[in-house]
This record gives sequence, structure tokens and C-alpha cells, in this order.
Amino acid sequence: MKKTVVIDIVGLSTSVIGEHTPFLKAYSEKKHLRTIKPMLPAVTTSVQSTYLTGKWPSEHGIVGNGWYDRVDNEQKFWKQSNKLVQAENIWDRAKREDPTFTVSQMFWWYNMYSTADYTCTPRPNYLADGRKIPDCYAKPASLRDELQDTLGQFPLFKFWGAGANIESTQWIADASKITDDKYDPTLTLIYLPHLDYCQQKFGPDVNKIAKELKEIDTVIKDLVEFYERKNANIILLSEYGIAPTNHPIHLNRTFRREGLLEIRMERGLELMDMGESKAFVIADHQIAHVYINDDSVREKVKGILESTPGVSLILDKEGQAAHHIDHERSGDFVIMSDQDHWFTYYFWLDDALAPDYARCVDIHKKPGYDPVEVFMTSKLRAAYKLLRKKLGFRYVLDIVPLDATLIKGSHGSTETEEKYHPILITSEAQSDDEIKAVDIYTIIWNELHR
Repeated sequence: MKKTVVIDIVGLSTSVIGEHTPFLKAYSEKKHLRTIKPMLPAVTTSVQSTYLTGKWPSEHGIVGNGWYDRVDNEQKFWKQSNKLVQAENIWDRAKREDPTFTVSQMFWWYNMYSTADYTCTPRPNYLADGRKIPDCYAKPASLRDELQDTLGQFPLFKFWGAGANIESTQWIADASKITDDKYDPTLTLIYLPHLDYCQQKFGPDVNKIAKELKEIDTVIKDLVEFYERKNANIILLSEYGIAPTNHPIHLNRTFRREGLLEIRMERGLELMDMGESKAFVIADHQIAHVYINDDSVREKVKGILESTPGVSLILDKEGQAAHHIDHERSGDFVIMSDQDHWFTYYFWLDDALAPDYARCVDIHKKPGYDPVEVFMTSKLRAAYKLLRKKLGFRYVLDIVPLDATLIKGSHGSTETEEKYHPILITSEAQSDDEIKAVDIYTIIWNELHR
């Protein structure tokens, strides 16, 4: 099979390719650029799983970046085991055809405990005293040590949160090249997250994100030239584009006011009790899963959704089947916002009673995705907290604001203008037919055989 690399540039759309991305602009003009029809849901883990299996969420089971586990009665967000993907990965098919085939999976999601040969993914160390230490997980285990000995500790706090910047993306790109030089995999999958942060902060406003666009353009140029020297087939793509948005929707607060949501008080703060609630929402950008524990409130819930401004699509299980998202993990209703709205997980009515995790970067505890984590309340407060850490005192890095109106860009909805659609850049022209997310699997397969 032909050596191939797939570089996933998160949040890349034609709306941001231009004067600030000179390499990408020139490269896309001499190659073949197509847009990809946004899938439901247009979020990271669902789209990546579809690209790598050629199946829809109804088949591979990744219905979002997270969902509600009806057995454990808790949310499951940003899990990493590849066993959660209930469909065969492209490399398993390739290995059957060619026993010499190998794959390197650099920071694509569901990276752990897969049949991939070489992997690396974020994996902090959680110490007994409550500290979280930046780190990564790799296969083989020795690769982790080799990468960090060469590149330094994986910059976890530059990968997500208020400190996120080009350092994490550069680290991933450099790690990918080191891994390639060492193992020479047939297929390499590289995830570059840099454009995700700035566009959620400012939207796809090229004037406000010019610095970030120039930075990612430089990283992509270096990677493309690296793989060109190795005579590899190169695919550049994105999972979604980010569209401007201005209006958060707080459905859990609405459900609470309507007597559907149960709250527990712990240490003077509120927690959402999903197991005892009649209905609640797991928010995920512009998509949300609505779970119902008491079937008698189904019509009431539907009525609330229908009357909520910004909710543009409401899918029961039958409707979900038509959109390829019906699965035991999906909500009783799956809802989508229009382009100008997005869903928060917020359930408290008084900020003074918000749970402690609300003001922290805590992607696993929150019952929904929280883009406001890319902001901080103040640099002075952050500096004070980090000083306490340096001096050995216990501390909580509670610096995340509770103002959802700060967010100016989002994704997940299929109702976006084409300039915000995900993109595909290949050396070979693709069919004139509309490219769907499931088609990417075949495109990768064909590149391996070209």
C-alpha cells in the first residue's frame, strides 16, 4: 500500500483560508479542494469515528463527544478507549489485506487500546493529592518517554483551556515526524487543534484570528513538505468549520423551572441529579441529547423544545433514524440549534450556587461541553493560584467565568453556510457528487491504493 498521511486541521473552512494562510491558499489552489457536507452531529469524536469506519453514529455508536450512560447514571465525556467505537477501523481492514501495513494515530480521538500500531494522545496524571500533571499516553509505552525526552513534557495546559496556543499543535506535529522517522507507518493520522480555540472565542473573523491562522499555516507547511519528501500521499481535511454564533440556550435551566430537573445541595453548592431528574439535557456545542427518565413528561418536554428560540431540529427516535444518529446512547430527543445559537450545560439559577467544577477546566465532570473554559476571569487571579501551587499550598484553579455570551463561534449544526463547512484537499480530483462524511473512509482507502 502507498504511504499516506491524513492531517486533520480542526475548524478549517474556506471562510478562513486567505491572506493569513499563504501556504494553504497556494496549496489548495494547485490541488483539489472540496467541501464536506456537515454530518449530524458535526463534533470531533463523532466525525472522526465516521471518517475512520465509514459508518454513521447509528452504527459506530459515537453519538457525540459525550452522552448519558443510563446504567451508571452519569455523563461520559471525552473517554478515550477505542472499544467504545462499535465498528471496524480502516486500519483493521488494511491489515487483513496487507500484513505489513502499519498505522500511526497521533492525537485522533479514541486512541487508547486500539489495534493501531503507534499512538499518542493527551493523558494527564491525576495524583492522590489532587494535582493534575501534564502528560500523554503512547503505544508502545517507550514512545511516550522518547517523545517527551526530545520535545519536553506534553503541554497539556496549552492543548485546552485559557492557555491553549500553538505550542500543543507544534508538539503534536513534531511528535508525528519523530514517530514517522522511527517507524515509517503506512498510514499516519495527525490531529492539529489550534484553530478550535480562537474561533470559539472570536468566531471565524480573520482579522481577530490572523495570528493563529499564520501559526497553523506554518505548521501545516512544515508537515506537508516533510511528507512530500517521503513521497507520501497527503490528505488535508477538517471535521467541521466554525460559524459565528451569539446566543447560548440554557435548556437545563428551563427544565428546572418547569419542575423536570432535580438538584442536590452539597457543601452549599448545587449539583444536577440526572438519575432522579424527570428529564435533562446533555449539551454538546450546537447539538444536545435530551434524556427522559419519566415517560409521562415526554409531551411536555417536546413542547418546551418546540417553543425554545434557536432550536431548529427536534428528533425523536424515528427522526434520529433518518439522520443516522439513532443508537442506544442517543437521547430520547436529539436537538440541533440554528447557526446563531448553541447549547450550554448550565443548570444553576444563581452563580453563587454553581458547582465548584463550573469555574474550573473539568471536561469529565461537567454534564456537557463547556467552551467558556477557553476564557479566564483574570490573569491576576490565575497568577495567584499558580503561586499557591508553586509554594506547595493546596489550590483550586477556579478561573473559568460563568458568562456563556463570551462565546462567538460554534459548530455541530448542519444548518450552516457552505463557507463554514469542513473541507477536503487532495492531490486527486474527487467525484462531482456531494462529499459526505462517510465518503472520507473510501477516499482514504483509495489513497492507500493509488
